[in-house]
Amino acid sequence: MTIDDLIAYGANVEEGLSRCMGNEDFYLRLVGTLKGEQGYDTLKAALDAGDLQAAFEAAHALKGVLGNLSITPLYEPISELTEHLRAQTQMDYAPLMDAILQERDRFLAL
Repeated sequence: MTIDDLIAYGANVEEGLSRCMGNEDFYLRLVGTLKGEQGYDTLKAALDAGDLQAAFEAAHALKGVLGNLSITPLYEPISELTEHLRAQTQMDYAPLMDAILQERDRFLAL
């Protein structure tokens, strides 16, 4: 995965790099850790079980990581989901979760 790949994907690389003091290698190493991120599985399992509090905790953690690295295409839907969960909104989360997982797969293909 390269900086150009991330830019083409839609990540705000300039913002992410600024959080890493402009160190591209460090930024790419952090972004690379997202490939093994298990939080999506935790989030989906909690939603499937109807445990909105556990789902909120998983979504909030993902939101933080994705936001700090400025992985915008994943950050935006996770952020939306997090706010619904924060409010304990009773709704069908499946379509939003499916969209997040599709976006995650697009990211993993980089």
